[in-house]
Amino acid sequence: MRRGPLTAGEKVQFTDRRGKMITDQLVPGGSTQTEHGLILHDEVIGSSEGTVVTTVHAKRDAQVNQVHPERDVNKPWKSARAIGGWEYAVMRPRLADYVLSMPRGAQIMYPKDIAQVLSLGDIRRGMRVLESGAGSGAMSLHLLDAVGEDGNLTTIELRPQFAHVAEANATVYYGHKPSWWDLRVGDFDSVAATLPEHWFDRIMLDMLDPWNRLEQAHRVIAPGGVLVAYVTTTTQLSRLAEALRDSAQWTEPQVTETLERTWKVQGLAVRPDHTMVGHTGFLLVSRAMADGVEPLRKRDRATKDTYTDVDSQDAEARDLAELELRDISDRKLGKVIRDLDRQVAAADAARSSRGEESGTTTLDA
Repeated sequence: MRRGPLTAGEKVQFTDRRGKMITDQLVPGGSTQTEHGLILHDEVIGSSEGTVVTTVHAKRDAQVNQVHPERDVNKPWKSARAIGGWEYAVMRPRLADYVLSMPRGAQIMYPKDIAQVLSLGDIRRGMRVLESGAGSGAMSLHLLDAVGEDGNLTTIELRPQFAHVAEANATVYYGHKPSWWDLRVGDFDSVAATLPEHWFDRIMLDMLDPWNRLEQAHRVIAPGGVLVAYVTTTTQLSRLAEALRDSAQWTEPQVTETLERTWKVQGLAVRPDHTMVGHTGFLLVSRAMADGVEPLRKRDRATKDTYTDVDSQDAEARDLAELELRDISDRKLGKVIRDLDRQVAAADAARSSRGEESGTTTLDA
């Protein structure tokens, strides 16, 4: 936790009156280019959070299209009009702001999903967590914060370049590489095979085929440990859920999806914003059973068939009508028909009492 005056080398967040944010690293003698002039870092270093800095006056040279300058030939005001005098509030960025602005080579998880991972995964201080897929380090940073220096985070990343990006982002955030982070490069199964058995309290999988990693995951996680997997498509979700059930080593998976919508609150104008963060991915949570102990499963009702595809040969060999009605039992359907018959009879009786001709059609039970 950083406190006190802002120092060179750390990241800061500049926010203007319109809410536009710019995150940059303070460098002695450096500056941050904005749409409204330059922010001089020397004016920020040594100051406190919550102060306001004003951009210096300069020409709008940076506003000219650097790639295609010919497009701005008829727009001389872009390079002639002076800019500056724009105010920005200076703060240390929140971790959520930092991960959205940091350099990245892979798509990061959104804060809304990361928060659910920490909550549903019950990831707390002092725990031992195994993570597969460092990416750009967004999830790793939150896991490092959650377990703290008393815990341990082991991250397995297949690509050396992504491991380098994740480590660099963590080093800039903390000011040093966290000593409680063991970042390893290699494929999950090979690296996990070298890890101690039943040592980890939690496992976080963010990869293309998590269903192929369940054997090693169960070997290294402690009984009762929580597995959290992040997948983006319904086909991945289905394969992972069925693989967990087929392995008979994990509890029934629970699946959630989080949608995020911001609101505008200004006087009497209180309404949701026109845009929202919709689907980003699914979170699947399951817990590890002890070795040799099968999980308890809810018995499927005989009247329900959720596995046979109506286009498959198995479906053709069976009564197709049975498959078409597999979402409702005959007993329930009979009750619905009887209830409707009573309502139709009541409507006919009311119509007869008014001297109107009855047009009743009785449903067959």
